[in-house]
Amino acid sequence: MVPGWFTGEGDDFRLLGTRCACCRTVFFPREDTHCRNPHCAGGDLEVVPLSRTGRIWSYTDSRYRPPSPYVSDPELPWEPHALIAVELEAERIVVLGQAAPGVTVAALTVGMEVEAVPGVLHEDAETAWTTWHWRPRGAGA
Repeated sequence: MVPGWFTGEGDDFRLLGTRCACCRTVFFPREDTHCRNPHCAGGDLEVVPLSRTGRIWSYTDSRYRPPSPYVSDPELPWEPHALIAVELEAERIVVLGQAAPGVTVAALTVGMEVEAVPGVLHEDAETAWTTWHWRPRGAGA
């Protein structure tokens, strides 16, 4: 887990972004030092929970093992998974993430409503690396 990128579980799960107090621009991943809006003089940044739902903006298959810092066991065969770019409902920003396990590109369409859910990127005997996944709305946990 990357500290500070998300919080909560179940229906309380949320990605965390920051919002500039001056221009009200929202960022994900979080920004802790300055406003990234080039037209803003800058203001205090506050942590804000982001919309849990959005609509698919784009998607693709990940058919190769990405390089470090992605964590995966090189001894195990690579399992392709869908990557989804989602425009968040309220913030109107696009956030990239993996599809929930079992969701393939065959089940996705541009404009489909999805929700952010907690997920596991990788785990071994000592550690579980947690992340978020995008799951079509109305799909079971």
